[in-house]
Amino acid sequence: MEIISIALLTLLASTIGTMTGFGTSTIMIPILVMFLPPVETIFLVAIIHWFGDIWKVLLFRKGFSFKLIALFGVIGLLTSYLGASFSSNMDKTLLLRLLGIFLSGYALFLIFKSRFKIKANNLMALTGGALSGFFAGIFGIGGAVRGIFLSAFDLPKVVYIATAGAIGLMVDATRIITYFTSGTTLPSMLWWSLLIFIPVSFIGAQIAKKLVDRIPQDKFRNFVAVFLFIIGLKLVSGY
Repeated sequence: MEIISIALLTLLASTIGTMTGFGTSTIMIPILVMFLPPVETIFLVAIIHWFGDIWKVLLFRKGFSFKLIALFGVIGLLTSYLGASFSSNMDKTLLLRLLGIFLSGYALFLIFKSRFKIKANNLMALTGGALSGFFAGIFGIGGAVRGIFLSAFDLPKVVYIATAGAIGLMVDATRIITYFTSGTTLPSMLWWSLLIFIPVSFIGAQIAKKLVDRIPQDKFRNFVAVFLFIIGLKLVSGY
């Protein structure tokens, strides 16, 4: 029953996470942490998330912004390593709630200021990469921070999802290696269960692609903003 439940959770999280470019970890971690030790939870979800990044890249491969991938990704690799290194020694509660307030406020701003747009310059991309990598390393939820910056660029939806996936692929690989080399592992049952969770995550990504195709471009950023707001409220109320 636990394996089936996690598989269904993976399907839901993968569908939403692919559509929004973030959210897989934010949906899965708060639920799984009630049943698994926190470090094991983050490690398991990181692996599922990494494969989810691969599905974004494959399914939306025509939408890459190589400049943003390079600027976000390189600095994100470094800061995700730092975040993962610090993750076991930090009091995360206050920081998560502050992040939640910021996400909610920013999401509301995007919804009510739908024409807001910033230039996709190097400084903003580097800042977004650094912060999203760091938060991914500590909490496993850097995608929401990455979504803040990518949504502000008002990218075409295919470019937004593909770029988010490619950046996440690099950042997640770094933190998975860091977790593993620091001694984090999974019970054998969960290792074998990945043979179920990974294909299920691909099914979720395929469902997401069909749904994304039906969302008009002019409504897509508001769609992303709504999920940013929901995640922000969730963090404020308690991870």
